[in-house]
Amino acid sequence: EVQLVESGGGLVQPGGSLRLSCAASGFIFSSNFMSWLRQAPGKGLEWVSAVSTGGANTYYADSVKGRFTISRDNAKNTLYLQLDSLKTEDTAMYYCSTGRWGSGSRGQGTQVTVSS
Repeated sequence: EVQLVESGGGLVQPGGSLRLSCAASGFIFSSNFMSWLRQAPGKGLEWVSAVSTGGANTYYADSVKGRFTISRDNAKNTLYLQLDSLKTEDTAMYYCSTGRWGSGSRGQGTQVTVSS
């Protein structure tokens, strides 16, 4: 059974940083593209970023390019998302998922709130 557990969210001021983690189990992590998605209050699910199986190739939505960094540690079956220069519009529940576009299983999410 695929299990994805996100952590690392919290309340941060505009301009601040957070590092999200996603612990994966129940599947061959190193063989899968992995993605981050987010859902802001009252809005639909938005794809944020993806990373290839070995971590060499990364992809970002225009809204986060240059501010967020995705990475993975296949030895630890863990996916990361470094969030820098955070804006109030980044407030959302963040989910990790399998697949290039995050169309697979998702975890329960971790809340990121950007507010002064």
